[in-house]
Amino acid sequence: MKLSKFETFSNGLYEDPWHKLKQYTDARIAMGRVGCSIPTQELLNFQLSHAQAKDAVFHQLNIEDMQHKLTDLNFQSLVVESKATNKEIYLKRPDYGRQLSEQSQMQLTDYVADHPQPYDVCIVAGDGLSARAIEENAIAYINSLRDHIVAEGWTLAPIVIATGSRVALGDEVAQTFNAPMLIMLIGERPGLSSPDSMGIYYTWKARKGCLDSGRNCISNVRPAGLSIQIATQRLMALMRNSFKLQLSGVDLKDDHVVPLQNNQQPSKLLF
Repeated sequence: MKLSKFETFSNGLYEDPWHKLKQYTDARIAMGRVGCSIPTQELLNFQLSHAQAKDAVFHQLNIEDMQHKLTDLNFQSLVVESKATNKEIYLKRPDYGRQLSEQSQMQLTDYVADHPQPYDVCIVAGDGLSARAIEENAIAYINSLRDHIVAEGWTLAPIVIATGSRVALGDEVAQTFNAPMLIMLIGERPGLSSPDSMGIYYTWKARKGCLDSGRNCISNVRPAGLSIQIATQRLMALMRNSFKLQLSGVDLKDDHVVPLQNNQQPSKLLF
């Protein structure tokens, strides 16, 4: 049997030539190596990111704090829950996360009966797979939308905070309010460098049983991703076209031109 020559590696830290590119991305590139392994610090960073992603999934939404912040900004708010009453059920039964609990459905129905007025826009902020994303991004985003919604002459329903929520949960809420424009803010599945990423789903005349092809999505809203300002511009461009054409989803094109970022500003990375 022929034996291959034993290969030895230097004990020093080897840096990849493209190391400077790390300043532009959270992606795990140019990690370098020590001997035949990755550096210990990079391994520890990976384990930290994995722990943060798990924490984002199981973190409970701070409803009281969100309601206080909305009240301080002069927003009305309501709290609902899905049929997924805990995280274990939520992860095992996605269908439960798409349905309001009986108590929440009765609560919304009673509110609409006591406040019989038309609404144009319904905003639902749901924890989804990252309550952290909603806690850190939703309030600022809702506040940035208000002036644009008022400028269009649209009426806004009370902000609905939803727990145990999937995207389709907003359909039932919008149907109860009879609001033709639904904005569903939800915590996205946390990646290993994005435990704080919020997704935005827009649907025209959302009803129970709506297909995902009837929605428009704006993803990765967070300080290290898509900014609140640009995400607001993109959504409002979609909503204006949607209101004009009376549709959403695959038939509604996102033709908003994103302005160039100022290169003088430092990049906002998570780590």
